[in-house]
Amino acid sequence: MPIFKRQSAPTVGSSEVTESQVLAALGTVQDPDLHKDLVTLGMIRNLEIADGVVRFAVVLTTPACPLKERIHNDCVAAVKGIAGVRDVEVTMTSSTARDSALGSQALLPGVRNIVAVASGKGGVGKSTVAVNLAVALAQSGAAVGLLDADIYGPSIPLMLGVQSQPDVTAERKIVPLVAHGVKLMSIGFLLPDPDTAMVWRGPMVHSALRNFLQDVDWGELDYLVVDMPPGTGDAHLTLTQSIPLTGAVIVTTPQDVALADARKGVTMFRKTNAPILGIVENMSYFIAPDTGTRYDIFRSGGGKAAAAQLGVPLLAEIPIDPSICEGGDAGVPAASGESRSPQREAFMELARVVAQKVSIQNLSQELTVIESN
Repeated sequence: MPIFKRQSAPTVGSSEVTESQVLAALGTVQDPDLHKDLVTLGMIRNLEIADGVVRFAVVLTTPACPLKERIHNDCVAAVKGIAGVRDVEVTMTSSTARDSALGSQALLPGVRNIVAVASGKGGVGKSTVAVNLAVALAQSGAAVGLLDADIYGPSIPLMLGVQSQPDVTAERKIVPLVAHGVKLMSIGFLLPDPDTAMVWRGPMVHSALRNFLQDVDWGELDYLVVDMPPGTGDAHLTLTQSIPLTGAVIVTTPQDVALADARKGVTMFRKTNAPILGIVENMSYFIAPDTGTRYDIFRSGGGKAAAAQLGVPLLAEIPIDPSICEGGDAGVPAASGESRSPQREAFMELARVVAQKVSIQNLSQELTVIESN
């Protein structure tokens, strides 16, 4: 049974090209990640043939698919090889693969995937990565939410330039605020003054995070990115015990002390059975704008070495650049559409890689279930 049910319109027009010929040709085009053909995966829809023109849609597993152009070109080349085909029109669309584990919980019924962004220590740019990952996913066309789980040090309001208080529906649900196409929730939106200190014990933090999950009207989301507090503590346990995480992204910098703490973060998520999507090495290097010379300010290769040692992927090496800090302070993230910089492309590539790994993980689980039946 395919993951997606193929829906094809009746073949009309020229008898020289048949539906079975087209499907046979498309059966030679493989998803590069899953190593199965698009027809078997049920990714071909709305097939029409008229006067030698073949039209169909390819339903990708994420709008942030990094291989979209390659799949498109492979489909066109395969179908054009059929005698009698004059032209091929391919519509590339998407339906984000859902984490099957999320189907068994009721807190977030409309959320397809939950990605936690964490770090073993503070000061490594975890929130910067979380914000830009969320914005980059939204820029790709995905429906994205961002939950600021750092109760003691909420930074999302400043980094996204939002200081309003959210509305509440008649059903007593909090309506998340929106910035740069991302739905947002943070304790910072509920404070009377940005300088207010949260002097809360663990049970109060637990209660607040539970409320952000069950009392916020998140709606339908392809990805909910959770900006975790630094370290390993109450908030991490609350999240992992309340909802199944699709995966965790661990942020570090090249220094040995940061990498040591990153290893602790990986260990913590493994103990709670949360999949590790990989490591992001932030502040990885600096490119001098006047000469183009690369400087490894905080050493180099540490993230790659840690990833290899821990058996997880290195997702990205994000450069250090003043524009990233300036954008965060101004509420304009580097990944936003207002920016046209190498830093933006670095975060867009991170989003593509994270989306790719989430899709592979989800569809591999689906295929395992299907093949076992």
